[in-house]
Amino acid sequence: MKELIDGIRRFQSHVFEARRGHFERLARGQHPHTLFVTCSDSRIDPCMLTQSEPGDLFVLRNAGNIIPPRGAAAGEEATIEYAVEGLRVRDVVVCGHSHCGAVRGLLDPREVAGLPAVGRWLGHAEEVLRTVRENYGHLDGDRLLSAAVRENVLVQVEHLRNLPAVASRLTRGDLRVHAWVYKIDSGEFFAFDGDLKQFLPIHSGRHIRSALSGPWRPRAEGDRPGTP
Repeated sequence: MKELIDGIRRFQSHVFEARRGHFERLARGQHPHTLFVTCSDSRIDPCMLTQSEPGDLFVLRNAGNIIPPRGAAAGEEATIEYAVEGLRVRDVVVCGHSHCGAVRGLLDPREVAGLPAVGRWLGHAEEVLRTVRENYGHLDGDRLLSAAVRENVLVQVEHLRNLPAVASRLTRGDLRVHAWVYKIDSGEFFAFDGDLKQFLPIHSGRHIRSALSGPWRPRAEGDRPGTP
């Protein structure tokens, strides 16, 4: 706790005072451009990773960056609806990450034994298990986990686009949805290209197509060079 309190003091004396005008403007209302859906993992900091300012991102975090299917009576749908219809964000990013404990628990329930609430929560991603069994039986260990992380992001994007608020904006063509994966150990980001049906490295200057550009369900592992 001492670390947190010391951090607050440094923020107040150095950061806030130097940017008081910015924070006063934020107090009058928020206008984020992107809804960023990612994992609760302590190693993931959306604002640091994207070098965003306060007020830029509307962030939704939970174990495994999961978006429960429509009608699941989860708070995620309300948060997404508020961002998409209330705040009128222009983009939605669903960002998974390497070494994800939630996806590891999905692949091996022994990892979450004794955590019944976690087990129930991971049930919202059960489609990932079917996809992994059907397409990645030749993989194991870290390669299997990496494939499952990617597939989990794509499954959650499918759930996302079936939510009424998102579906309406996608039909109007004024919302873009993106599927990303972040590698903790290298700092690399990969985005799913809806036309090429591959995860491609995000480089400065490269045009990243929306994950929802046309039919986008990915091919098998061996057909996707350069994937995370």
